Amino acid sequence: MATIFRTWSYRYQWIYNTVSAVAALAVGGEGRLRRLPLMGLKIEPETAVLDLCCGAAAVTRILVQQSQRVTALDASPKAIARAQAIAPQATYVEAFAEAMPLPDQSFDLVHSAAAFHEMEPEQLRQILKEVLRVLKPGGVLAFVDLHAPRNPLFWPGLATFMGLFETETAWQFIQTDMLALLAELGFVGGDGCANADRTLHAGGSLQVVHAYKPL
Repeated sequence: MATIFRTWSYRYQWIYNTVSAVAALAVGGEGRLRRLPLMGLKIEPETAVLDLCCGAAAVTRILVQQSQRVTALDASPKAIARAQAIAPQATYVEAFAEAMPLPDQSFDLVHSAAAFHEMEPEQLRQILKEVLRVLKPGGVLAFVDLHAPRNPLFWPGLATFMGLFETETAWQFIQTDMLALLAELGFVGGDGCANADRTLHAGGSLQVVHAYKPL
């Protein structure tokens, strides 16, 4: 069930921005948080990039500085309008992530930030299948999202945040073994092994995952 705080955070952009900035302090600030999924990846001007569930272009505006072929997708027309004003260099698509009107094998990189925990389990599975479809062989899905903390000191903060701003899907997400799910769907690690590559941050309360489509 959504709380009034969650409703306000969507209605008033400054609330969302403030919450994001405070949460990002655990990883060294908002700028570093936005770049975490992109670290270690080679993005060139001709790299075809999809910013999935782009929101108000928080990362799209970073991606367009590195690639001239950025597509940003979101289901919200308001988010798309905000994003276009912030990063007009990108191509925008208004659509649901589980039914992307995009060609097969068209992207080298699919990026997503803190969006997957908003999805119902079956919806998330379908989105990941779609990501695998639109990735080129050897392409990578790079995302940052919530994770059950490994350090118990981080549990109170995460639980408070989720209780105020998230819904049941976030709790379901942190109980999901994403590496197992990605492997089941056909993703592999950068070395071609069965499991995607994952690093944990902020006491384990954030996960950064790089999952590759096999060559």
